[in-house]
Amino acid sequence: MGFGYDSHRFGADRALVLGGVTVEHETGLIGHSDGDAVVHAVIDALLGAAAMGDIGRLFPNTDAAWKDADSILMLKEVRRRLEASGYTVFNVDVTVVTETPKLSPYADAMRDRIAHGLRIPATAISVKAKSNEGMDAVGERKGLEAYAVVSLGES
Repeated sequence: MGFGYDSHRFGADRALVLGGVTVEHETGLIGHSDGDAVVHAVIDALLGAAAMGDIGRLFPNTDAAWKDADSILMLKEVRRRLEASGYTVFNVDVTVVTETPKLSPYADAMRDRIAHGLRIPATAISVKAKSNEGMDAVGERKGLEAYAVVSLGES
């Protein structure tokens, strides 16, 4: 089992990408890569479950190669490393906490993109969205948070 977390502030002059899907919103997320907090949380959960470190160690924000990078490519690299170490991904469960935008119209597309990146069925992936009911910076619409739990098995 592995647990992952990521958060980013709104404000980037680019598209909002979550779970590998472009989501309608005024701004994107501030981050070194594409700022995809959903995929970043999944990556951290996967790396944690396999005791392979964390996203910052594997894809440091000081490495120009990952500047504005598609996070799905990063997810595919993590999958490759997991497979090389004898792991199989069984299940991914993601919760996104945000006041805006509403994510339910995008959840199935996010599941499909993450599934494609991991080479597992979309039925093994759950993507849920929750509101923070106006509390803290997320509630004030300054950014969002993503949480992920994954289960791995040995091949």
